[in-house]
Amino acid sequence: MKYVATVNDEPRIVEITGGGDGRYRVRIGDDVWDVDARHTAPGVYSLLVDGASHTAAVVERDGACVVQVGGESYEVAVEEQSRHSIRTRGADGATRSRTLTAPLPGKISRVAVRPGDTVAAGDTLIVIEAMKMENEFKATGPGTVAEIRVTPGQPVNAGDVLIVMA
Repeated sequence: MKYVATVNDEPRIVEITGGGDGRYRVRIGDDVWDVDARHTAPGVYSLLVDGASHTAAVVERDGACVVQVGGESYEVAVEEQSRHSIRTRGADGATRSRTLTAPLPGKISRVAVRPGDTVAAGDTLIVIEAMKMENEFKATGPGTVAEIRVTPGQPVNAGDVLIVMA
């Protein structure tokens, strides 16, 4: 399963396999670890990572977890990669494509903008219904809507171009 773990405001893709018996293989980028994780007490975990033993204290705070291990503290928020992609999808010229594409198949519920509209960060661009959930796509930065290539009620496939920003 792939997740996005945001550690101290830095998102990273984490792939985890196994787990039925507390043993996992964890991949972050090119790094791979074999992990044996055991819940030993409320908020305390014993970790054996590639043969090295660690104790981690975990406390939930404001929708994230604060993890203390090895004398250091990390704020960690974890979500499935597909959910992270949906939540962060938007249009801004600095870091993302100027073209908004569908991350998964679904049906267009609502188009909130028209060609020529100027949008700011956080403005809703489009809503897609997928797997009985409505997924709202918002602008992550300022821009102008150049084209809208879909209409409400239209089915879309993953990768279909929805909106082009100028």
